[in-house]
Amino acid sequence: MTELDSIKKTLAQFTKDRDWEQFHSPKNLAMALSVEVAEIVEHFQWLSEEEANTLTVDKRHVIAEEIADTQMYLLLLAEKLDVDIIQSVNKKMAKNAVKYPIEKCKGSSKKAT
Repeated sequence: MTELDSIKKTLAQFTKDRDWEQFHSPKNLAMALSVEVAEIVEHFQWLSEEEANTLTVDKRHVIAEEIADTQMYLLLLAEKLDVDIIQSVNKKMAKNAVKYPIEKCKGSSKKAT
């Protein structure tokens, strides 16, 4: 069992033990995910680039917890929709390599089309 599989199993049991599966429709999970992402963004709102790159240890810890919440909702949503995250990421990275070739994109933030 991979570490990702172990996390998914633990998360599924946590959810089942609390009878929360009834609330975990794809719509509800996607909305909860967006809230968690917004909570990450909130920590960076109004910071300069320098401030965002020099966060305190305490602030990083709080953000790490929000990232964990986000990851848990992603895992729940993927499970609900029968999406293999590893396979999906690998396929998307291959697609992105074609869409954003190094010779056109290296060092540029412009969107390649």
